Amino acid sequence: MKLHGCRTLLTGAGSGIGRCLARELGARGARLVLVGRNSGNLASVADEINSAGGSAVAVTHDLGIAENHVRLAERARALLGVIDLLINNAGVSSFGEYALEKPQEISSLINTNITAPLLLTHAVLPGMLNAGYGRIVNVGSILGSVGFPHFAAYSASKFALRGFSEALRRELDGSGVGVTYAAPRTTRTAINSDALYELSVDNGAAIDEPAAVASAIIEAIANDRNEIYIDWPEKLAVRLNAVLPRLVTLALGKQAATARKLLRASSH
Repeated sequence: MKLHGCRTLLTGAGSGIGRCLARELGARGARLVLVGRNSGNLASVADEINSAGGSAVAVTHDLGIAENHVRLAERARALLGVIDLLINNAGVSSFGEYALEKPQEISSLINTNITAPLLLTHAVLPGMLNAGYGRIVNVGSILGSVGFPHFAAYSASKFALRGFSEALRRELDGSGVGVTYAAPRTTRTAINSDALYELSVDNGAAIDEPAAVASAIIEAIANDRNEIYIDWPEKLAVRLNAVLPRLVTLALGKQAATARKLLRASSH
């Protein structure tokens, strides 16, 4: 996909991976509508892009509220015209014991991580199909392929996003509209808790920087890739879980016990 001049709607653009995506896309000449909840963060990244000669408009919108997503897509069209690229990057995480999670937090997570991407895709897709060109990018997670203990709600949302991406990609085959599913592993962003980072360190797991993840996703978009998983040994875990799930369950047993201890210690 040609990124220069690409009319792009990017959610979760104010921080983390989204902010890095916005910066690199802006540097490559994409025309951006940046969406997020924090108006100050959005304005900062939009000003940075525009000051460097790029094109970005900030639109404050809470994707956790399951309404007005169609209006968001309409506003993006009014600003850019037909959307060439939709990046459903916004997401919230949930690391904890599922029995202790609050129902409203579960509902907000599902609205942000799966309802919003489905509705935004539904809103922009007709324009892409009429043009015979476009790409939907859904930023998921390794946990959308491997169900990790203490991430039940989050894993459920990312499994759903991966399934949506796969089904829609097959449905759109030959239409000129592609679908990319990107699956980062643990990334150093604000949505992750100190307890999660402590667990990652305890298990010797890698923690990626958001700029590196964003660059990998953009290269996948530029090369029209259907999927991208970041990185080893998590890629191996995905493959093993598909064919030998009991082996993965055994491997995760120690991690589950460690996570439980960390969570209970952090709650006191």
